[in-house]
Amino acid sequence: MRTHAVSHPLVDHKLTQLRRVETPSNTFRDLTRELVSLLGYEASSSLPTEDAQIETPVTQMVGTRLAGPKPLVVPILRAGLGMLDGMTAMIPTAEVGFLGMARDEETLDIVTYAERLPDDLTGRHVFVLDPMLATGGTLVEAIRFLERAGAAKITCICLLAAPEGIKRLEDEVGDRDIELFVAAIDQKLNEKAYIVPGLGDAGDRLYGLAE
Repeated sequence: MRTHAVSHPLVDHKLTQLRRVETPSNTFRDLTRELVSLLGYEASSSLPTEDAQIETPVTQMVGTRLAGPKPLVVPILRAGLGMLDGMTAMIPTAEVGFLGMARDEETLDIVTYAERLPDDLTGRHVFVLDPMLATGGTLVEAIRFLERAGAAKITCICLLAAPEGIKRLEDEVGDRDIELFVAAIDQKLNEKAYIVPGLGDAGDRLYGLAE
């Protein structure tokens, strides 16, 4: 497993605005979309390509296009939906699937309550979207689910990660071809398994429930 904390002035600026407690949900959604586009640009650098013969207004040439099979973007419901537009803006030809996973706030166990994916993911590059890598339980379960379906490569994109979550990923899936792209690695988890300093509950802030 390879972890990439994307360092860029625009990423740092937008993340700081995202963290602010006074940022309203409409601005939070816009910033999330912009941040995911920046992270997605970095995360998609390993997509396979092939030559493409084209004609410009001046002459013919050999350009480059994405090779098949199409990448698959999988937001984890519900908060991952707020990241979807930013990722599909970067890869408009990608297909989209969905995983519904939630953390039980008392036991911290991960419950899968919905799934909508292609039947066979053989050879597919899958991008998993989840705003917060806290305990790591959700991403571990999502990765296992996608590997069982045959995914060839899995790239996870998160806005924030805690060291505890990264360690769990490394311990449980670290020997596989997994990449993790984040805007920042924060200090720790608190007693409620929230990331510190974090940005609060991403789902609530995306959809106005925290206001």
